[in-house]
Amino acid sequence: MSEPTVTEKPEKPEIPAIRLEHITKRFGEVVANDDVNLTVYHGQILSILGENGSGKTTLMNMISGIYFPDHGKIYVDGQEVVIRSPKDAFQCKIGMIHQHFKLVDIFTATENIVLGLNEKGRFSLRRAAERVREISAKYGFELDPNKKIYEMSVSEKQTVEIIKVLYRGADILILDEPTAVLTPQETQKLFAVLRNMRDSGKAIIIITHKLHEVLSLSDQVTVLCKGKNAGTVQTAETNEEQLTEMMVGRKVTLNIDRSEPVNPVDRLMVQGISCKNREGTELLHDISFTARSGEILGIAGIAGSGQRELLEAIAGLQHVDGQILYHNPKTDQIDDLRDKTPVQIRELGVRLSFVPEDRLGMGLVGNMDIVDNVMLRSYRKGKSIFLERKAPKSLAEKIIRDLEVVTPSAATPVRRLSGGNVQKVLVGREIAASPTVLMAAYPVRGLDINASFTIYHLLNEQKEHGTAVIFVGEDLDVLLELSDRIMVISSGRIAGIVDARTATKEQIGLMMTKNTKVQTQEGGAADAG
Repeated sequence: MSEPTVTEKPEKPEIPAIRLEHITKRFGEVVANDDVNLTVYHGQILSILGENGSGKTTLMNMISGIYFPDHGKIYVDGQEVVIRSPKDAFQCKIGMIHQHFKLVDIFTATENIVLGLNEKGRFSLRRAAERVREISAKYGFELDPNKKIYEMSVSEKQTVEIIKVLYRGADILILDEPTAVLTPQETQKLFAVLRNMRDSGKAIIIITHKLHEVLSLSDQVTVLCKGKNAGTVQTAETNEEQLTEMMVGRKVTLNIDRSEPVNPVDRLMVQGISCKNREGTELLHDISFTARSGEILGIAGIAGSGQRELLEAIAGLQHVDGQILYHNPKTDQIDDLRDKTPVQIRELGVRLSFVPEDRLGMGLVGNMDIVDNVMLRSYRKGKSIFLERKAPKSLAEKIIRDLEVVTPSAATPVRRLSGGNVQKVLVGREIAASPTVLMAAYPVRGLDINASFTIYHLLNEQKEHGTAVIFVGEDLDVLLELSDRIMVISSGRIAGIVDARTATKEQIGLMMTKNTKVQTQEGGAADAG
């Protein structure tokens, strides 16, 4: 008698955590997303890449309930869902961690995490804090539930935002530029936590511009190009060149060619400057350094360490004690810029171009078009060659062409451009001023990889023309490749000045966070206090 044949049951195909089918979103005549398909599974980290204006954030905003698609379907765990609000997204166990935190400074971590929740039964802050500790221990977070937000570092605030969505039961997490303001050490801690979350079955989507992080963290990469899906690849089977080509549609050279400084001359000598805010808190303490012509001086530091105040002081926007001496190449005289207004500084022949962090708040006027924003740098008291508009229009069109600004025309109001394209207009206008000292604060923040390398090449061109370039950046890999020297600021003090050709990312990361005395190139020890 023959034995019965055992038929093995076929394995059920894995159900995606999220599946997007033929998603389209328009804003007037602009098509932000065009027939996009996307899939992410539980236990997977998916990176979303794309140029500025490629539709990455719009797509994620539809998953998180901020926008509603004009066409297409969204499936969560195999079921079609309608997500019309962030509340709907939370009910689908979707949580988004935005780049700009939404926290109440005077509340504790736990108070922020439970804010707005309607929990059944009698609420207990003590039980909530215990639940926060359990979540932290499960995934490897380091967080004091009772610590006030205003006492926290940037990475701790980000931790609060992530735990906030986990506390609400999120199984699908979307992170927008999660490492933008983290040190290398903090980034590695975050990656370890994200891997733990993935291994526990969470589905994680990350929007980032840092290709080396994409390759080290994600399992798959989906690339968007001009609102369309350019393809999805396994991370282990791709490289930076292929991903960039998918994003841009052509081969792009991802090399920063750092030249040696030629005949560097001391152009800007900052000596012992300090400043306080209105409440009397010291923002800068005894800052001294020299910026030289034909050189790029990089500035590294955790966000809020005094970088902004330092550049504002040099630009005449911040009152300080100490000296800011400028060696005028036309007169060969030394001028003290301290306490002079920005207009007075310009009348001395000093062209301090300043790309601020808040591009629309300080750099550009949103309701004015690109041509008028170009005119802002030259128009004063009705006396300017730019009153005719022909010259600024030509300059605006050159900026649009050279930096590939996505805009209907030069007459388009700046507020209608995407954030990355606003940044291109601002940087292009500042560099076009042909300054002798160019200060650029986060000039590539929010820019895609192709636009970022365009800006790096422009900064290098300025250096080769003899400009003293001061570059405040967030990406330490770029600072090390682009700069000649790097000055590290920690809590308003100089932690050290190092040779960018020999320094390491880990060394700079430690200087950014630790209070140590470091031997500097300026001839002495700098107390990071």
